[in-house]
Amino acid sequence: MHQYFFYINRIIDNPPKSRNEKLASLMRTLRICEELWTGWDKIVIVCELIQLPAPKIEIYEDSTKVTLYSHIPFTNLSTEEKLWSCYLHACIKYVQNENLTNSSLRKRFALPESSSGSVSRLIKEAVNKQMIKPFDPDTAPR
Repeated sequence: MHQYFFYINRIIDNPPKSRNEKLASLMRTLRICEELWTGWDKIVIVCELIQLPAPKIEIYEDSTKVTLYSHIPFTNLSTEEKLWSCYLHACIKYVQNENLTNSSLRKRFALPESSSGSVSRLIKEAVNKQMIKPFDPDTAPR
């Protein structure tokens, strides 16, 4: 497993770390960047709103590479891409004090209600891989 896997998964809620605080301060003063580290939330939310695949994040020793994609149909996404999108959707829902649901994930992928079975399987796989937790683990799967 990639040594930076944990950091990629925590990118939405980790506080920022500037390598050049003087430059970062100037950029905040000029309103080029933000103080409160909401950038990742905004990126994920916009990708969801316009049904783009989740951004691919690669962390190296001294840098981070982010790839944004144009529209890719749900059926053409790899399982890993679907799971990553599901995970980020759950993170955003949590930050918004909401829960991931079959309906919200279908909306995220622009899928019809007839795809609820596929989405349920995706959610189940994300839970099995411990990427997300059920809101109430004692309820029957739906």
